[in-house]
Order: sequence, then C-alpha cells, then structure tokens
Amino acid sequence: MVKELRERTGLGMMECKKALVEADGDIEKAIDDMRKSGQAKAAKKAGRTAAEGGVVVATNDANTVAVMVEINSETDFVARDDNFLGFCDKVAAAALSAGETDVAKIGELKLEDGSTVEEARQALVQKIGENIQIRRAAKLEAEGAIGAYVHGGRIGVLIALKGGDAELGKDVAMHVAAVNPMVVSGDQVPADVLEKEKEIIRAQPDMEGKPAEIVEKMLGGRINKFLKEVSLLDQPFVKDPNTTVGALVKAAGAEVASFERLVVGEGIEKEEVDFAAEVEAAAKG
Repeated sequence: MVKELRERTGLGMMECKKALVEADGDIEKAIDDMRKSGQAKAAKKAGRTAAEGGVVVATNDANTVAVMVEINSETDFVARDDNFLGFCDKVAAAALSAGETDVAKIGELKLEDGSTVEEARQALVQKIGENIQIRRAAKLEAEGAIGAYVHGGRIGVLIALKGGDAELGKDVAMHVAAVNPMVVSGDQVPADVLEKEKEIIRAQPDMEGKPAEIVEKMLGGRINKFLKEVSLLDQPFVKDPNTTVGALVKAAGAEVASFERLVVGEGIEKEEVDFAAEVEAAAKG
C-alpha cells in the first residue's frame, strides 16, 4: 500500500507511511489529506526540470568554515523572488550550523521556526508554484581564512587559504569565478585528463611525419603550457595580468589549499518547450 501511494503521489516512503497511518490505511483519504496539505502538489511539481536558481554562501564568524549551496528553480524570475532568496539563506545557514553537505540530510535539518528544510521547501513550492530543489552543497575549512565570492547569484566560489585574509581570499575567488581553473596546481591534474590531452596533441597535423624525439619535445612543451592554463597558481591574475595568482598569494605570505566552484544549472539538461504544440495538444483534449 505504501508503494502504491508513493507511485501515485511521487512522495517519499516516510511521508506516505505517515499519511497512511493518519488515514487509518485508507489510501484515497491519504491522497486527499496530502493534497489538502499541499504535499501532493509539491510532489507533482518535482517532475519538472529546475535548471535556474541560485548559489548561496554561509560563513562562520571566525571566517574559517564555509558552506555553499546550489538551489534550483524552474525560472530565472523565481530565482530573484524574495521568498526564494530567503529560503536559500536559511538552507545555507542550517547546513553551515550542522556542517552538512549531503542533500538528503540537509532536508532533515531544523530551521529556527521548528520546521525542517524539506517542509520549508514544500511550502515554498506551494506558494511559488514551481519545482524547487536543493541540488548540491560544498564545504571548506581553512587553516587561515576562507575566501568567498558569488557572481550574479549564479556562480559561487569558496577558497581555503593557509595564511592570508578574507580580502585576499575574495580576490582569488573572484579569479576562479571568472577563469574557471581545473586545479590549484599542475601536479593535481588527473592522469586520465593528462593522457587524453597528450593524445590530442599527438594527433595534431604539425606532429605528422616528425621524428619521435622531436614529437616528444613538442609534446612536453605543449603539456607544460596546458598545465599552466588549467592550474590556478600559474594563471595570470584576472585583476592584474602582469602577475600570476601564485605570485599574488605568495607575496601575501599565504597558500591556496583548495577551492570549490558551483555554477547554477551546470550539467542539467534543460527541456525545450514547444508552446505551440502544448496549446494544440490542450485544444485537442
């Protein structure tokens, strides 16, 4: 019976089990009750693609721990709504307080009003009328300072520094937002990525017919160039191209330990909506 209720409403096992208990095992009454409470409405919206939204950051008072959360909506209009933005801030604060990045566990966290994050999400879906989803979260801890930067509410970056301060961290975070490095330093590039790049270089037209030793020499030079292009510390600093990020950080007596970068909707395949076809289908019943 729980399985049937889950299939018909799209809600989770615990919600369905609770609804059935409260309805004395009457599945139709359980569905009616869920519709009245708005749970079923929230579940129905959950099937729709949410690829817009925002990235929000919460940092502790000492500026040594930060959490960054991506929360999706269906439209950019809702992503700018005060109710949505307020929800995002509450989720990030709760995740920071609990030190949690697992999305399912974030949903179980309690907010100040006593409701859970998941309950607040469902209430927001009812109010706004769009699918709202907490997609992912990242957390960084720093021996020195945390640098945080959010660009336009859509690109978020956290930097963990050894030494330095929040201002330096923000500058480096701004650079990461703009340039999107793959790693902190070249030695962190995964072996499979490096091997794939070598294959691409070997297949380039100017490599054809050259002696093996020349090919290897050219390969080494181009790989070094590639490593500098994708490594944060070797990149020209976006605010002053005459210096590298590595030189900037070193001059401040600091080191970059790690970074996290989230972009709203990254990797989500958006639905192509044919409104004319939708209207035609609706007219045909």
